[in-house]
Amino acid sequence: MKDLIELAIGLFHEHWTKVLIGAGLLTLGWLVGWWRARSRWLKKEFFDRINFSLNSIVDGKLLIRTLMEKACESVFLNQIAVAQLLAAAKRTTAENPIIPLPRDDYWFFLNAALNEVSEKFANGFMMRDIGAPIRMRKYVLCLTNECDGEIRTRKLRVMLIQQQLLEKLPEEMPALESPNHETRWRTLQLLASRYQSNPHEFMIVEVLL
Repeated sequence: MKDLIELAIGLFHEHWTKVLIGAGLLTLGWLVGWWRARSRWLKKEFFDRINFSLNSIVDGKLLIRTLMEKACESVFLNQIAVAQLLAAAKRTTAENPIIPLPRDDYWFFLNAALNEVSEKFANGFMMRDIGAPIRMRKYVLCLTNECDGEIRTRKLRVMLIQQQLLEKLPEEMPALESPNHETRWRTLQLLASRYQSNPHEFMIVEVLL
C-alpha cells in the first residue's frame, strides 16, 4: 500500500502541471458553456432549436400551432450546415425574417425540413399506397427567424401554411389569439409576396391523413 501511495505521489509531482492545465481547461469550458447558456436565456434566443410552426386561419382567426421542435443538428445532420444556417439566421431583419441563404443551398435545408414533416405524417402515405381513404393537402414551408421586438423567444422556425391559403391570403388581418401574433401576420404577408417572386425560398410538402 505504501508503495502505491509513493507511486501516486511521484506521478503527481511528475505530471502536476498537466493535471492542473487539464483541470483548468475543463473548468474554463464549463464556465464558457454556462455563460453562453445564460446569455441565450436572458436574450430569449434559442438558435440551437428549430420549431415547426403551423399557420392557419379558422373561422376568421389566425391560429399558430407547434407541430414539433427539434435540435438543429437532428434535422440537418451536419455541424457545418447548422453553423451556416445559424450565421444566415442572424442576418434576418424585422422587415424580412426569411433566412437568407445562397440560392443553391435552399434546396438542401428545405428538403431536410420537408423530410421531418413527411416522416411525421408517413402513415398517410402508406394508407394512400394501399388504397385506403385519405385526405391530402399541400403545404408551403420556408425557413424563418422572426426578430421583431414583439417576439417573446427567438428561434429558427419552419413556417408551414396551406398552399391555397398562402396564394389567396386575405388582405385584412384576421382576428388574433394574442396581440403578439400581429408579427406573425406580417410574416405571412411577406411570405405570400415572396412565394411569387422568390419561389426557390420555399418548398411544397404533401400532408396525408
